[in-house]
Amino acid sequence: MKQSVQPVSVAELKKMKSRDEDFVILDTRNTVEFSDGFVPGSIFIGSDGNFVEWALDLLPLTVRIVLIAEKDKEEENIKRLMGAGFANIEGFLEGGFAAWEKAGGEIDMIINVDAAELAMDIPFDENLIVLDVRRPVEYAEGHVENAINVPLSDLSDPGNLVQFEDRNNLYIHCAGGYRSVIAASILKQQGYHNIRNISGGWEYIKHTKGINIVKETSALN
Repeated sequence: MKQSVQPVSVAELKKMKSRDEDFVILDTRNTVEFSDGFVPGSIFIGSDGNFVEWALDLLPLTVRIVLIAEKDKEEENIKRLMGAGFANIEGFLEGGFAAWEKAGGEIDMIINVDAAELAMDIPFDENLIVLDVRRPVEYAEGHVENAINVPLSDLSDPGNLVQFEDRNNLYIHCAGGYRSVIAASILKQQGYHNIRNISGGWEYIKHTKGINIVKETSALN
């Protein structure tokens, strides 16, 4: 395991991306900051949620990682990752996302919509798919009618993504918004870009008029 992790400059990160090296850019900022702009191809796992647990669930321990973190949180996040067994942390982006943006680096973003917009779009968009990334038991207790359930822990398996086509407009949600942004980042990395993240997740969806809610009673017995 590396004992010290060095800063990676914007120029160095651009070189790594251009060489198509096998590594992951792990962005640990909060959901709002990440959605507003991130380095294309980054995986989001915010340090203010179940950070280590999701990192272990979604990333192999051997993966090479370049970290993007909030200012002054780089060392803390690296220690948490190393403590969990991630041994190949290449470094952290010097100056964070602000430095990347200032240098004119390419930027991607997540489009957030509220549940009311979902309700308006469902009747008119034949390519709309609601992707529910909660656990099966959460889904069974209540979900949007015809929603597809792929739990976040299963989303990194490409076999679970082949059911989606380029023409599909994916509206993603979880319970409150943390897992769905992780899911959106994974889908974007895999080349799916017709994505909307439903702000507030299920907590807002279940109280929104115009959205049909169903339960899987057999799964709850």
